[in-house]
Amino acid sequence: MSVTKKFGTFAGVFTPSILTILGVIMYMRLGWVVGNAGLLGAIIIIVIAHVIAVTTGLSISSVATDKKIGAGGVYYVLSRSMGIPIGGSIGIALYVGTAFSIALYLIGFAESFNGYFGLGMRVNDFRITGSIALILLTALALKSTSAALKAQFFILAAILISLLSIFFGTKEFAPATVPLFASKGAVPLEVVFAIFFPAVTGFTAGIAMSGDLKDPKKSIPVGTLLAIGVGLVIYLGLAIFLAYTVNAETLKADTNILMKIALFAPAVVLGIWGATLSSALGGILGGPRILQAMSLDKVTPKLFGIGKGENNEPVNALLLVFIIAEAGILIGELDVIARVVSMFYLTAYGFINISYFLESWANPDFQPTFKIKRWIGLLGFIACFGVMFKLDMVAMLGALAVIGGLYLGLQRKEVHLQSNDVWRSVWENVVNKGLKKIDARIDENSNWNPNIILFSGESDHQHYLLELSKTVSGRTGIVTNFKLILDKNNDKPLRRTEQVVRNETFKELGIFARQLKVDNIYTGITNIATTFGFSGVEPNTIMMGWPKGLENSKEYAKMTETLLLLDYNLLYLDFDRKATFGAYKTVDLWWRETDSKNAEMMLNIARFIIASPKWNNTSIRVLFVNNNNVDSTIIHDKIASLVEDLRVNVQIEIINNAVEQKPFYDIIKERSATTDLTLLGIPNYKIEKQAEFILKTNDLFETIGSTLLVKAANNFNELDLDIIKSEQ
Repeated sequence: MSVTKKFGTFAGVFTPSILTILGVIMYMRLGWVVGNAGLLGAIIIIVIAHVIAVTTGLSISSVATDKKIGAGGVYYVLSRSMGIPIGGSIGIALYVGTAFSIALYLIGFAESFNGYFGLGMRVNDFRITGSIALILLTALALKSTSAALKAQFFILAAILISLLSIFFGTKEFAPATVPLFASKGAVPLEVVFAIFFPAVTGFTAGIAMSGDLKDPKKSIPVGTLLAIGVGLVIYLGLAIFLAYTVNAETLKADTNILMKIALFAPAVVLGIWGATLSSALGGILGGPRILQAMSLDKVTPKLFGIGKGENNEPVNALLLVFIIAEAGILIGELDVIARVVSMFYLTAYGFINISYFLESWANPDFQPTFKIKRWIGLLGFIACFGVMFKLDMVAMLGALAVIGGLYLGLQRKEVHLQSNDVWRSVWENVVNKGLKKIDARIDENSNWNPNIILFSGESDHQHYLLELSKTVSGRTGIVTNFKLILDKNNDKPLRRTEQVVRNETFKELGIFARQLKVDNIYTGITNIATTFGFSGVEPNTIMMGWPKGLENSKEYAKMTETLLLLDYNLLYLDFDRKATFGAYKTVDLWWRETDSKNAEMMLNIARFIIASPKWNNTSIRVLFVNNNNVDSTIIHDKIASLVEDLRVNVQIEIINNAVEQKPFYDIIKERSATTDLTLLGIPNYKIEKQAEFILKTNDLFETIGSTLLVKAANNFNELDLDIIKSEQ
């Protein structure tokens, strides 16, 4: 049985990372960066780029030490933390960016190679040289990953020798003064930054090898951060050296200046070729492993998940990398490719950082062994998208649109794994903190925010009750519908997963739905009313349909008294099955002399009703029966003042009944006979009398169509509408 070869920190992470960092940009564009930006400008560019690299490196290292890391590097980490849709969309972006970066390195190699041997220096010449190099490197990667990684040690030695040769080279191009900032006619700093940024993206080359590491949790943080740190020191040192060694005009004009100032030019040539080829090789090794991991997770076609040999080498994925890289080589211009690569990497790095921030903030199960401050991830996220916005807002929006499209596509594909989804943790954390804030602040004078327990039952007209419950709860109210399954034995309750009900009706209306087994409907309702809810979002309203034919039931009477004692707002709908809600055009609110809480609650309900699309052209009337011969103007002004405060446009009608003394219900029958929905308040009697009133209201319901019986809880805002006594 063969043993799969695994690599340590130095060979598996640090070496491929540092060789990609010290690549084509360092040798062929760093002098150009210093020449155009000036010394301080170049240092600022290097530092900002490394802020992004360091924060991203820290974030990915922390996440990597929390979970088991498999093949796929950054993609694997993101998909197991933020979920497959976001991990897959960023993984695809990172994969394409990696493939294009191969073209960047090989075009840089072609520039140096052709220039050294006096070959053609046109774009087509670079394309030919780059394509040949790509074929040879792909063949090496196909032959042996181990051999490719071992070759990197020799390349690393060549780079170190070339750097020594540069630092001990000639000073004949030294400037009289060192420009600190960009001079007149220089390339804009945004363009300079975009071309430089791929220099710091190399640390992902090591992370991409995660599936081939002995101990990824240890190797990734150490190897990644060490490579970034060494790269920062070398870039800063070389930028300062070039500013004092070569004048700005020469730096801007000659991209091969390092060979001319070196103590031994062939050493620099070997360094350039080694760095560019090894960087390309790092992409050729890492890119296919990202695609292979995504294919194994069914994000991308299974074809690319197929591997060969004892190490499961991603041959099919490598061939696709070859095609994308060749497409980049055909662009032929290093600066253009660099800007494209920058956008892909900045987008991916931004989401890596926000992934860490959200994990550390929201996920209680996030326990990395490599701990960093949470704000580092947020800083990295802001830096990435701030730089993208500054570089090219259109390109940034385009990148976000592409990733958004990929995300939505993967969501629809419904790719699922047994992995964490940080978004669930985020929402749970937001809800948790919000509940604590709400629970800590008791405001007796706050507006009514409905949290309704609905008992709709199953009938032909259930939808209307569901519709009305959602209407009276407004945009922010909560409605939870309970279906009670009568089971006299009740020996096997439903499992928690079975209690959750999901169907299109509830989803469309935004109603939560549950089902429970009960041995008695009335005790089931009172038990739910007594126990359902938790601090911060306790239910405050019970809503149900009027139980036809049960008005004389003792159990129903007892349930009603219990609900009143529990101090709920009660909404009982007597639904007209023939007329339904008519044309959704008229609503009547009947107030009684002392019904102050009910009056306010009915106005709130009316406010929510007219905000609903079906009721948006509704005419609302407030009807008040004046039985005590009080001046109608006084009553009208009092009601108008309250109506104005609640911003409900209504018509106020005062019905003088002091002489005729008609029964209250007869007046309602007369005035609301054709109204689409009538709201009637329960008088503020003692609880026993209120329960009796509810049970005896059925005769009225039979004559006036759809009626909502309203009883406001005692803790509702106290508004003095008992105006009769105060004004007599």
